[in-house]
Amino acid sequence: MCGIVGIVNAKSRGVDRAIIEKMNRCIVHRGPDEDGFYLKDSVALAMRRLSIIDLAGGQQPIFNRDRTKAIVFNGEIYNFQQLREDLEKRGHRFYTNSDTEAIIHLYDEYGADCVQHLRGMFAFAIWDETDKSLFVARDRVGKKPLLYSHQANGDLIFGSEFQAVLAHPSVSREVDFDAIDSYLSYLCVPAPQTAFKSIRKLEPAHWLRWKNGEIETRRYWQPDFSKKLKISEAEAEAETLRILRESTELRMISEVPLGAFLSGGVDSSLIVALMAEASEKPIKTFSIGFEEQDFSELKYAKLVAEHVGAEYNEFIVKPNALEILPTLVEHYGEPYADSSAIPTFYVSKETRKHVTVALNGDGGDESFAGYERHAAMRLAETYHRLPAVLRKSVIEKTINLVPTSELQRSRIRDVKRFLQAASLPTTERYFQWMSTFNREAKKDIYTEQFSRQISNNNPSHVLEKWFAKGNGAGILDTTLLTDQMTYLPNDLLVKVDIASMANSLEARSPFLDHKVIEYAASLPENIKAKRTETKSFLKKIAARLVPKEVVYRRKMGFGVPIGKWLRTEMNAFMREILLSEKSLNRGIVRPETVVKYIREHTSAERDHAFQLWTLLMLELWFQRFID
Repeated sequence: MCGIVGIVNAKSRGVDRAIIEKMNRCIVHRGPDEDGFYLKDSVALAMRRLSIIDLAGGQQPIFNRDRTKAIVFNGEIYNFQQLREDLEKRGHRFYTNSDTEAIIHLYDEYGADCVQHLRGMFAFAIWDETDKSLFVARDRVGKKPLLYSHQANGDLIFGSEFQAVLAHPSVSREVDFDAIDSYLSYLCVPAPQTAFKSIRKLEPAHWLRWKNGEIETRRYWQPDFSKKLKISEAEAEAETLRILRESTELRMISEVPLGAFLSGGVDSSLIVALMAEASEKPIKTFSIGFEEQDFSELKYAKLVAEHVGAEYNEFIVKPNALEILPTLVEHYGEPYADSSAIPTFYVSKETRKHVTVALNGDGGDESFAGYERHAAMRLAETYHRLPAVLRKSVIEKTINLVPTSELQRSRIRDVKRFLQAASLPTTERYFQWMSTFNREAKKDIYTEQFSRQISNNNPSHVLEKWFAKGNGAGILDTTLLTDQMTYLPNDLLVKVDIASMANSLEARSPFLDHKVIEYAASLPENIKAKRTETKSFLKKIAARLVPKEVVYRRKMGFGVPIGKWLRTEMNAFMREILLSEKSLNRGIVRPETVVKYIREHTSAERDHAFQLWTLLMLELWFQRFID
C-alpha cells in the first residue's frame, strides 16, 4: 500500500527533481516505510511505501525485464501469485516477490487490457520509454484515488492526494464553483469534478494514456445487471457465501499484523465471522462508539466478537473531535462533509496502534440493497401508479395532519419524507433523497450572484447517467448500479481511504471484490430484497454465523451526533467559523439564511445539522486551501 505522484512534461522538457520530491513528501503518511523515484528526461515518477507484501524486495519503482518500462503502484493485487504463475509459463522472469511486478509484466503481455486480469484495489502509473507514453489506471470500484492535472501546454501532473498535486507550482487553485454546487448536494464532489478547475479525478474502472501532450481516457468495466441467473434462493445463498469466504481469505494475505473494523452492523459482523473461520488465532477487532447511545452500536459489536472468539477493542468518540477537523480538511483536500469521517479517522488511528491492515464491511449495502432508500425506491414505483387524487387528496393529506418532531426520528417523519419525493420522476426522487441541499433549499440559501454563476451545472446529472445505463434492469438493480458508480466511490470509499491512509493503515474490503459485485448483480431482484426489508438476502446468510439479534434490527449506519454537538460543545466553534466576515462575504450563501439556520438549530426549533455541517466544512476548506 502506497501513495504515488508523477510528472510528464511535453516537448521533452526536463523535470525538476525538487518538485517531485516536494510532491512525494506530501503523502509520506500513505507510505512511511520508504520512498522511490524514477527520473529520466521529461518524466518523473515517485512513491511512498507502506510495506505489506515482499517486505524485503518490493521497493519501487519496479521495471520490466528489459527495463524499458517502470511502474509506481498504490494498492494490493490479491491474485498476483496466480498471475505470476501464468506469466512465467509465458516466458516472463521475475526478480521480486511483489504484486507490483505482476502488473508491469501483465502490461508487457496485454497492454491496456492488463487491468482486466487484476483482482484487487489499485492506482498505478507505467512509463513506457519505447514510445514515450504514460499509462495510468484505477481499480474497478475506486478504492484507490488518482487525481490529475492536464496542463494547457500538454504536461500531466498526477498524485494520490490533492496536497501532492497542488505542490506542483503549475497547478492552479482556482475554484470550480460548479463542483461547489455539486458538493452542496452530495456532501462530496462527484468524479470527475474536483473543487479545483485545474484538477480532475480519474474515475473508477478507467485508464488514462498520455502521449505527446494528449490524453485519452476509457472505461474498462461496469457491473452487468441484465444477465440473471436461474437459481433457487438456497443455491444463491450457498454461492454468495462461497465467494465472500474466498474474497475474505484473499484479503487476509499479509506479512504484517492484520485485524478488522467491527461496527456491529451486518456487513462487518459477517466479515469478522468469516475471518474467524479462516484464522488459527483470534482476530483482532476494533470498534468505535459514542456516549450518545442512539448512535452507538458497541454492544452489538462486542456480542459478535464474543460469539466468534475475536479479540475486542473499543474506543469512544467525544465532542472534542473538532480538534481533528483541520487534519481532516488537510487530508481530504476538497470540501467533504460526511461526518462519519470523524469516527472513521479515530478508529483507524486506534487500530494502527495494533495492526497495519484492517478488513471492513464496506460495499455490502450497495450490492445487497442495504439502505432504506433501496426499499423506498421499489415502494415508490408502486405508489406512483396509484391515482393522483388518491395520493394527493387522501394519503398525503392525512399523513401531513399527523404532527412530528423536527428533532426526533420517527416512522411518521420517514413516511412524510417518502411522500414528498415519491411522486417525482425516478432520478429526481432519488436526487431528493440523496441531497443535503435540494433544489428548493438552494433557492433559499444561494445568493443571486452564485445562482447565476452555476446556472449551467446540474448535480442530478451524475445520477441520471447511471439510471439511464440500467440495461433494462428493474428499479432496485438500477438504483444499486447508481450507488455503486456514484455514492460508493465519491463518498464512502474516499472517506475510508483518506481516514485510514492518514494513519498509515491499509483498509481492505471483501464486499468490493469485483467477483462479489458481479455475482450480486446476476441475482434476481426478488432474491436480493423482500418487500420493504433491507438486505434480507444477506441477513439470512449472516444469521448462520452471527447472533440473530445483531442481524435483525433496524440499520443504524455509521452516524455521528452532529445535531447535538452543534447545539452544545461545538456551537461556539460553528458560530466563529460560519459567522466570520470572510465566510459571510464569500458570495455563495445568503448571510441572513445562515444566521437563520444557526438560530433555529441552536434553539432546537428545527434540525439543520447536515446543512450546517456541510457549510462548516466548506468554509474550513476555503480557509485552508484558497485563502
